[in-house]
Parts: sequence; C-alpha cells; structure tokens
Amino acid sequence: MRKRKFIFAALSVATVPTFAKKRTESRKENGPTLLTISGAIGKGNRGALDPALDQMMHKQNIQFDKAYVYNFSALTSLPAVEITPTFEYDAKAHALRGPLLNDVIATAAGAVLPGNTTVKLRAVDGYVVQIALADIRKYGFIVATHLDGQPIPLGGLGPLWAVYAPDRFPDMMSRPLSARFSLCPWALYHIELGTA
Repeated sequence: MRKRKFIFAALSVATVPTFAKKRTESRKENGPTLLTISGAIGKGNRGALDPALDQMMHKQNIQFDKAYVYNFSALTSLPAVEITPTFEYDAKAHALRGPLLNDVIATAAGAVLPGNTTVKLRAVDGYVVQIALADIRKYGFIVATHLDGQPIPLGGLGPLWAVYAPDRFPDMMSRPLSARFSLCPWALYHIELGTA
C-alpha cells in the first residue's frame, strides 16, 4: 500500500513541471488578448462576451456573440508602417510603428468593408470615439505597438494606440496641437464595427 502511494506521489510531482512548462510555452506563443474587435466581423476567433470574466467590457456595456481577438504577436506579424507625429504632450516628433488600422479591421471582418462603416475605438479608461472607416483610411490610422523603437508600455500610451500623423494633413495642422489627437485613444483595447 505504501509503495502505491509513493509511486503515485512521485508520478504526480514528475508530471507537474511538464504540465506547467506546456502552459507557459502556450502563453508565450499565444500571449494575452490585447485587442478585441466585435460587430460587423467575419467568423471570429472567440465566443460571446462572458459578463463574469470579461469584467471591463461588461462594465463598459460592451456586448457581442462573437469577436475577433489579437495578441501582441498577431498584431506585430501584420505589415507595419511608421509615422512621426508631433505629440501634444511634449511638442516633439516621435516614431510610432504598427499595422494599418484598416488592415487590422479587414482581417477581423474577413473582407474589405465599405467606407461608411462606423468604427468605435475604446480605451481601457472608457474613452470612446466614433469615426468613419473612410476617415481611418484617409488619415492612415495605425494601431501603434512601438514608440521610438520600443514596445509601448501599459501605463504610458499603450500597449496599443490608434493614431495617425496629423502633421501630414493641412486640415489637422490648422488645429491647436492639443486638439489634433481627439480621435486617437491610447490604451486601445476594443473596436466595434457597425454600419452608418
């Protein structure tokens, strides 16, 4: 009897590190979800919102039956562009890099959506802006993942920032610097696609 308990205990201890290692490797490969897209999407890659586990989205009255999610690796695997807007925070130009927001949306939608599609961009603090997909294309919005060559930290402007380079557009340059980024939520975590 003691022999069985000893063998069972030894086998249990021996398998725990392997299981833990597999879970850790899986998390490294997949990573946590950073961006959720819902609304007018294709087939999606996650199920419905769970009010118990998706607390922040639930408290911000987000609802969906399916969604498309991205982790950092998935976002950085998309073709990236670099923009150099002048920040309102320090009045200096900074390099921002990430995939075009239009490409991120098209992947989630499973198709190219019409320009009159409405896009709600939501930050973790609840800040929400609505913009037409046509304007996202016109201004060349990106989902910035890197600032001056480094991943954007949470607690700063990231880890994701929906942003464009207002310096490239005369209609935006005519605005005060503090008003040029009102359509650019930093700490972006949710996008809702709708129709006009």
